[in-house]
Amino acid sequence: MSRWGMTIPMTGLALDEHREIVAELSGLGYTDAWSAETNGTDAFTPLALASQWDPGLRLGPAIVPVYTRGPALLAQQAATLANLAPGRFVMGIGTSSETIVQRWNGIPFEEPYKRVRDTLRFLRKALSGEKVTEEYDTFAVKGFRLDNAPATPPPIVLAALRPGMLRLAAREADGAITNWLAPKDVRTVRGVIGEDLELIARLFVCPTDDAEEARRIGRWMIAAYMTVPVYRAFHEWLGRGEALRPMNEAWAAGDRKKALEVIPDEVVDDLIVHGSPERCRARVREYVDSGLTTPVLAVVPGGGLSPAEAVRALAPSAG
Repeated sequence: MSRWGMTIPMTGLALDEHREIVAELSGLGYTDAWSAETNGTDAFTPLALASQWDPGLRLGPAIVPVYTRGPALLAQQAATLANLAPGRFVMGIGTSSETIVQRWNGIPFEEPYKRVRDTLRFLRKALSGEKVTEEYDTFAVKGFRLDNAPATPPPIVLAALRPGMLRLAAREADGAITNWLAPKDVRTVRGVIGEDLELIARLFVCPTDDAEEARRIGRWMIAAYMTVPVYRAFHEWLGRGEALRPMNEAWAAGDRKKALEVIPDEVVDDLIVHGSPERCRARVREYVDSGLTTPVLAVVPGGGLSPAEAVRALAPSAG
């Protein structure tokens, strides 16, 4: 059986209200819980709670930005989670975006490839318990050693959207994380990283039979993401540049309404999993059949289901 993950925390549910849902996940057939870090909760706190609520889950952040914490603090937080969930924690790192790093945190978004590479190499040493004194291209560390290095260093996986970062993940990491792709796009990614590397992807799932409702929600999400330069370049590489060109032109001109209107239904249907829960589960399996190792569902509110109902309906054990 493939892995089958869930994104926590879920939209519309306070973090302290997740205990019952998380405690059910393993029993429902979920293998993983993955957090995120944008403008809501931090990446680590939900995982710390989940480590105690369901001791059967593998846990990971997808992802922690490499800019917004110093390297030593990243290592400390990774070690803390690895010790809370021995053998069950995976450290997911990536560049994040200029908006999050520079506009929101006031940190220059410079040399993203090198910063991710350097952070990966530092974490490898630090999490193994080594004392690190190293001049990297993008930062320097002098005499740092973890007091609580985990007995089993966690795997490190990289967020990667395009060939350069994907190749780095294949060479030096234990897996790659991507998102906003269709099942057919998995083969394109696999063409760069090979067949053996773990490939993790967050899939946005809207369990509703109302296709227009799902597409309306999906258009807002696509416009918010695909106008960001890294995602725009990703989809140009995947072959959607022309289909998304009218949206990008309208967005650049400040016409948000038109930008939403000109996103083709086919693009929304490609990138948002929607339909009945049965149809959604079948679509997720298409990703797995195309080579995705670990689908991580992110439930998009729709169809009148509560978060708990959606988790149960979308579980692999449900059908």
